[in-house]
Order: sequence, then structure tokens, then C-alpha cells
Amino acid sequence: MREKILEVILDNEKEFISGEELSKKLGISRTAIWKHIRILRSQGYNIESVNKKGYRLVDEPTDLLNPQNIYRNLKTKFIGKNVLHFETIDSTNDYAKKIGNELRDGSVIISEEQTKGKGRLGRVWESKAGEGIWMSIILKPNIIPNKAPFITLIAGASIVKALNILGVDAKIKWPNDITINNKKLSGILTELSAEIERVNYIVVGIGMNVKDTDFEEELQDKATSLYKENYNVSRVDIVKEILCQFEKLYLDYIEKDDKKEVLDICRQYSAIINKEIYVIKNDQKELVDCIGINEEGNLIIKNKDGNLEEIMSGEVSIRGVKGYV
Repeated sequence: MREKILEVILDNEKEFISGEELSKKLGISRTAIWKHIRILRSQGYNIESVNKKGYRLVDEPTDLLNPQNIYRNLKTKFIGKNVLHFETIDSTNDYAKKIGNELRDGSVIISEEQTKGKGRLGRVWESKAGEGIWMSIILKPNIIPNKAPFITLIAGASIVKALNILGVDAKIKWPNDITINNKKLSGILTELSAEIERVNYIVVGIGMNVKDTDFEEELQDKATSLYKENYNVSRVDIVKEILCQFEKLYLDYIEKDDKKEVLDICRQYSAIINKEIYVIKNDQKELVDCIGINEEGNLIIKNKDGNLEEIMSGEVSIRGVKGYV
């Protein structure tokens, strides 16, 4: 019921709506409406109440990641049309995998905090309450499993494009890290449930540091946040823009097998193309030149002998010579 009250107030924008009108629309008492309004205020909604006029939203909430704010003016067909929001959770990816078969295609799990956030290779991703974006998208494409890895590049392209649209000078470190000033801002963890010839579901986990500015000493030179880089961007706007960009690129790939725009974005905003990088495999580190990304989305490098090699996503780790990237 609280969600319905909020929806009516949001749709009414900044005009007053009386308690009596709300009561008639929703079929509950004015006392019950008042109780829900008090809770909404405690959650951060700036709702004004004036005697004989009713209630109105004073300003648009830009940092509350609940479903109503994400749904509002979201220009997608199915991605993000079903949002499960939590105040705290162990891991959005783990939860998505538990219920992946039950939720519809394009559902999003999002939480204000993760207690067991994780990155690639089992690394811990610190996910403080209210300071970032911690979400997972559940996908159910009709593709064979070996086509799934490219979806990580789609996610990376979606994030870096969304951030640049919002005025953030972000780059992508192939295939799944988003950076600013050679420091990691956001990471992607894609996990798959599949059989030999079919995908059951894919979970695309996205973690992004937005407000946190106090990083552990060992991460000071490796990690950053939007606020630390002097970008004050709404978390709601970021989530909506990522979902919009993701859906467009994802449908191009799933429906048309079209990779062009994803590859163009990954090349345009690359943090490593035309630079020296370290390729790390089996604890062995090799200095190479990063030449580019081919039409399959694989990285092309030149080794110290001058030979070109093709690297698939997930085969190795990439590290920059200067800085973290």
C-alpha cells in the first residue's frame, strides 16, 4: 500500500493531493495514509503536508534506489521492469542465482548494502550501505552457452557509455573494469547457469563506488568513487541510464547477433588500447603491447617477440604498467 501511495504522489509531481482523494483512490483510511506518509518521510522522501490541501512531493528523490524511483520514466521494454530492492543482502549475485529460475527475464536485484560482495576470482568487494550501486540483472536469452561471455562486454560498454552520457570521464579496462584516472570505479561479475546446449539464466552483477571516499590503505592507489573524483551524480540516474544502454546493446546482440556498437564503445573508451600492459596467467606476468579488440571481442596483444596473440575474456588478468589500469 505504501508503494501505491508513493506512486500516486510521484505521478502528481509537485501538486497537492488531498488525504480524502488518496483515501478514495486507495480504499484505506486517512489515518492509515498518514502513517504511511510518516514512514516514507523517514525513508528520505521530502513530502509536505498542508492543512486543507493535502500532500505533495517537494523535490524529486534522486538517491533512493527503491523500485518506484527506478521505474519512473525508465525507457526500457523489459530490463529493470521488475526490481527487488533490499536494505542489506549478502550478495545480489548469490540471491539472483538462488531465484534465477523463478524471476522473469530482465529482473533486477539491488541492495543498499552487501555483506559478502564479491568480484572476480573470489575477491571481496566492499559494499557499504548507501554509498554505491550494488545490483544484478537476470537474463534468459535463447542462446547457446558459448555466446554468453560477450554479455560481460555488453555490460562494460553499457556502464562506460552511461557514465559518459552523464558527464563522467570513465574508461573501460577490458573486459570488466570501469576506471577513472587509472583507478577502478566499477566491476562486473557475470555468472551462468546452463546445460550443454541451452542457457537457463545469466546473472550480470554490477558494483560501483559512488559516494565512498575512505578506502583502505592498500586500495588508495587502486580504487576510487564518483564523489572522490568530484562527480556528483544521482544513483537513480546512473542505474536508469545503465539499464537503458544495456537493453539496447543486449537486444542487438541477442536478436541480430550485432556486436558492432559494443565493440565501438569498448574501443572508444578503452583504458588500455595502444598502451603497454601486463598479462598475468598462472602467476606469470608478461609485458606486452595492447593492440586492440577484434570482431569477436577478444583482446589482441603483441608479445616481446613481436608476435600477435588473441586473448579471450576470462583467460588472463590484465594490469597496467602505470597505475592500477
